[in-house]
Amino acid sequence: MDPVIVVGAGPVGLTLALALAGAGVPSVVLDEGPGKEESRPARTVVLHADTAAMVHRLGCTTLRDEGAPFAAWRTTRRGRDTRRVTFEDTTAPLHLPQHALTRGLRDAAAAHPLVQLVTDSRLDALEQDALGVTAHTRGAAATWWRGSHLVGCDGARSTVRKLLGIRFPGRTAVERHAVAALRTELPWPGEALLHRSRSAKTAEVTARPLPDGVWRLDWLLPPRGDLVTPDALIGMIRDTLAGWCGGSTPPYELIDTGVYTLHHRLARRWRDGRAFLAGDAAHLLGALGTQGVEEGLRDAENLAWRLSLAWHQGASEALLDGYEAERRTAVASRLRAADQAMPVLRGGGGLRTYVPGAARSHETLLTDGHLGRGPLGAPPAYAPPVAVREVPTDTPPGGQAANVPVTAPDGATVPLRDLLGRGRLLVLLVAPGTGVWDRRHWVGAGLMPRLEAAVGALPVRAELLVADGYPGAAAHTVLLLRPDGHLAATFAGVRPAELYEAADAVRAGAPESALPALPAPGPGSGSGSGQAAGPRALPEASATPHP
Repeated sequence: MDPVIVVGAGPVGLTLALALAGAGVPSVVLDEGPGKEESRPARTVVLHADTAAMVHRLGCTTLRDEGAPFAAWRTTRRGRDTRRVTFEDTTAPLHLPQHALTRGLRDAAAAHPLVQLVTDSRLDALEQDALGVTAHTRGAAATWWRGSHLVGCDGARSTVRKLLGIRFPGRTAVERHAVAALRTELPWPGEALLHRSRSAKTAEVTARPLPDGVWRLDWLLPPRGDLVTPDALIGMIRDTLAGWCGGSTPPYELIDTGVYTLHHRLARRWRDGRAFLAGDAAHLLGALGTQGVEEGLRDAENLAWRLSLAWHQGASEALLDGYEAERRTAVASRLRAADQAMPVLRGGGGLRTYVPGAARSHETLLTDGHLGRGPLGAPPAYAPPVAVREVPTDTPPGGQAANVPVTAPDGATVPLRDLLGRGRLLVLLVAPGTGVWDRRHWVGAGLMPRLEAAVGALPVRAELLVADGYPGAAAHTVLLLRPDGHLAATFAGVRPAELYEAADAVRAGAPESALPALPAPGPGSGSGSGQAAGPRALPEASATPHP
């Protein structure tokens, strides 16, 4: 079986390759650049709990070394605090330079035997057939590549999207921001700030901490204003710092600057046969505090488990179509919420009485976007696959499961999110007392034997976990989780037939391909390398790409 071809080696492409590798699927990552990240401290990423946990699980070590969790979020208006949100370590948004995130992911990918990174390789052609995708690259060595599927993670000017003829409509220059990274001391160490005032120059400013006393400051600019000159930016820095520090500008070291124009665009289609789009190739967003990179990481997580199932066991067309159905819908909802809120937040106000939630304060709406909450920022919940008899929990159907401690089959107790992303369904039994008693005392008692047999009979690979408790769930509740941690179904006790039905619905029915399914790697094998040929380049001399 051929590897998955990933076009683009930014955060989204590298995340996808590592997520596939975690499920035992090889990939080849085509990078048109030299394989090194330009250091730009003014270009940063905010990761919330779900995406930070995913990136950490993939082996990115730069999170703890170069990321700064928010101690709190402070919202001020005209110099007065209107809201302050504090965080625990597990819920704090994490702020880090994008080049540090990319470098950490690249290092993890370079160390993984199932990921092949190919630099100086620019895609210029692709062909599809019933068995796979053939792609041609130019660069240091013009080469044909053969893959089972291809995913375009190649940014806003995506070559993959253009080769597939997919339109990319939307709005241009929704917002403009002047940005500066500087080292200084502010009155609230480690706390992020959203400041709004009547000043024309500093009407809306955000400040986010980075390690070593560095801050990223963003100023909202008029949509069609003049160019931001160096002198104008220095004036904005001085005025802002003086306003926050009692009227006098504290010493500061200017490290990096930039002006970013934010667009809102959404590709018409995210799938064309065996080719897919993800990240900025599929969508552009970022106004009102939303995080475009984070949405791209969620694209990668959603697509990876579907492709892993297709690679190991075969997948129905409906399962692969589900990627676009879920992720495009989620991003479109985010874009609609921003477009509806924009007239209110930017001074129009005309839609205040028509838009749900628009009556809330401007600060609350903006804070939601920055903190990953509400319609502007909350992690998505996907429609559950089947209408089974539901047992209430604090997690809504289709929502991201709580990160509770769970006991794995090997007896280890770990956070639930550490076990996601391996291409397997997770079946979680809520059994109070298991956190106290040794595993050998309860593994063969009560519901466990029947549930273990039911999990072993499921149509896709699944892993049985046990938790001492789960928010809002009664004892003996059974939760079925997708490989990406979204809640698919809940049951009162062991219900083998309904559990099978729900698992079959998660995979969207049996594979439609007539090709025989490859054997799945055994538990603990990790790589699945014995099941597949490694990434391979086809010789340029071939006039016709080999199937």
